[in-house]
Amino acid sequence: MRRRRISRKEGVQKGVYLLPNLCTTASLFCGFFSVIKSLHGEFVTASWAILLAGIFDMFDGRLARLTRGSSQFGVEYDSLVDLASFGLAPGILIYTWTLYSFDRLGWIASFLFFACGALRLARYNVQSESVELKYFQGLPIPMAAYCLATTVIFYDEIFAILPRNNYWILSLTTVLALAMVSTVRYFSAKQLSLKKRLSFFVLVAAAALIAVIAWKPQIMLWVATLAYVLSGPIDEFIYWLRKGERAENIPVEKAVKPISLVIPKENQQK
Repeated sequence: MRRRRISRKEGVQKGVYLLPNLCTTASLFCGFFSVIKSLHGEFVTASWAILLAGIFDMFDGRLARLTRGSSQFGVEYDSLVDLASFGLAPGILIYTWTLYSFDRLGWIASFLFFACGALRLARYNVQSESVELKYFQGLPIPMAAYCLATTVIFYDEIFAILPRNNYWILSLTTVLALAMVSTVRYFSAKQLSLKKRLSFFVLVAAAALIAVIAWKPQIMLWVATLAYVLSGPIDEFIYWLRKGERAENIPVEKAVKPISLVIPKENQQK
């Protein structure tokens, strides 16, 4: 009995690391807080909570790598939190903000965003060490959530009214959902290494970008997020013009664990 208790305790200690999972929990809190604010009609506050969740989500991965605190528990926990903070929270935000005016079509679009976000995370978990090692395949769910959240902030800053029957926002929500489950390549921060030396002008450009966003964050955050969303299709189009074919990360047949929805006949019970 004593030996069994020790093994269970050691299993928990092996699987849970404090700092990365605290950041993940903070991201979950921001997503939950966003849902509460959306239900109370405080849409701008709900949007900023989603943006804050993204910052915590960025730091939890970095901390896990720096402290060597990565674990299977952390990976699974992070995926569940991402679905809540970047799938459910923005879906409820965009529905309660404007899509409710479309009745059934509105909640279908919101659900499509949520469902495609779940599929995006599931595919990433399968392909993170193969197909998506250097580039994201499909729009990352945090950036899709950022695009919806910054759209709310931008609209409130420019028009200061609640939109009704806005087909542009309905189309944007649908396009973002489909972009998450697409095979379009997107730039990944995994390609950046903080240990490598970079040009002095890269630092100047980064400082200039921060200054521009700080000058009018309600507008420039939306512009920067939309630019990233469009960067994938634009990069693919330029690659196609130059090479005459689509840019591929790794052929599908070479993926480590291809996704299959069909059970092989030899595995079916007779």
